[in-house]
Amino acid sequence: MDIRIKELVNAAQETYGLDNYYLHTHELYREVSILGKTDYLLSMEWFPSHITEWKEDYNPEGTAVITIDLQSRNYKSVIFVGGKSYANGAPFQNIDLNGVIQWMEAEAGIVYGKGFHLIKEQVGEYHFAESIDGVPVSPGGRMELRFDAEGRLIFYSVYVQFPSRSLVQKENYSLTLQAVEPQAKKQLQLIEYPVYEMKQFLPIYGIEEIYITNDGTTIPFEIISGTKAQLNIDQVIHWEQANTEPFVRTEIRLQEVVTIEQAIAREPHPDSFPITDAELFKCIAGVEAGLSQLYPDESGQWILKTLHRERGHIQATLRMNAPSNRIFQRKLLLFIDANLYKVINYMDNKSLLDTFDEFQSEGEIAVSHNEAYTKLKGWLELTPVYVYDSGQKKYVLCGKLDCNYAVKATSGDVVELGSLE
Repeated sequence: MDIRIKELVNAAQETYGLDNYYLHTHELYREVSILGKTDYLLSMEWFPSHITEWKEDYNPEGTAVITIDLQSRNYKSVIFVGGKSYANGAPFQNIDLNGVIQWMEAEAGIVYGKGFHLIKEQVGEYHFAESIDGVPVSPGGRMELRFDAEGRLIFYSVYVQFPSRSLVQKENYSLTLQAVEPQAKKQLQLIEYPVYEMKQFLPIYGIEEIYITNDGTTIPFEIISGTKAQLNIDQVIHWEQANTEPFVRTEIRLQEVVTIEQAIAREPHPDSFPITDAELFKCIAGVEAGLSQLYPDESGQWILKTLHRERGHIQATLRMNAPSNRIFQRKLLLFIDANLYKVINYMDNKSLLDTFDEFQSEGEIAVSHNEAYTKLKGWLELTPVYVYDSGQKKYVLCGKLDCNYAVKATSGDVVELGSLE
């Protein structure tokens, strides 16, 4: 074991009182943040000392799975499998909100109310979300702590961006629901909501959440909901001649091997590089060739929505050109070889959507779009959120337009979305 890794291993054992444990496995890996930063991490699996032989594919109860950032040396996660800990002592003498906040501030180097805020608290469990001066962030990081009945730490996780102030476009929040009413009306959609118990589609009017900037520009929720920087395309894919050769899948490598030398040198992850114009042209051609082979009779039926790098490949996300009113839409992921620009694997959610084939629609539409909006208008929510704009490479202050209620299109009743599940 490299002496630099050994130092981190020893520190983790001492910090979390793992005297009754032994290091079972460890590995180095790297990941890319939405800001394009490459993070190198050390993952360790500590087995309880009384478990000397283990041949299962999963970790035994009480295993301590610990991940640490090699650069900051901050712990990203500490998880005791099954909520069982054999560790000596506990890092907290008194488990209360103030004590937890103080520990989180020291551990992550951020200030409560400025960089994170509480979103949920219950006995022995605390959930926090990333924020900028108290305003939520999207995509937003999460922080969580859990303790067992004896007050021992059994779960700790902190996955956040913590952007520098230079990346935040400061401005005063000036949006009101009255000002965004035109956008709100556009976001009110008639959709078919599946009710599994009844095997029916319930037609409802609901708000498709969206982000709105102070100047009225909109950012679709789907575009910023992931953690990868995406290139937005929105291009219908056509081809004249289908490829009749059978498609052969190539296995996608889930985890790359990373060396300590790469980590020390902070070698950029291949996924951190932007997709160039030349690569974009080749990717679109590769998507066209792949689709003509996978779905030869569906020219013009697919829209290439986005491209982004993923685990050494380029991933293309596609949607149907003629979407239905159902809440779950057809989605296709194509994995493109980053050197050959050829589709080598794919994922299609059609099999999942086929489970709805037996569902029947409930009743006739009896409520108009305008009537539904009038009923929902008082339930609309517009809350400030800092949204990462990949084009500007800045966090921009927006209003998140959302609604937790819907209108049944058959009766006009206003219902809470959670009650439909």
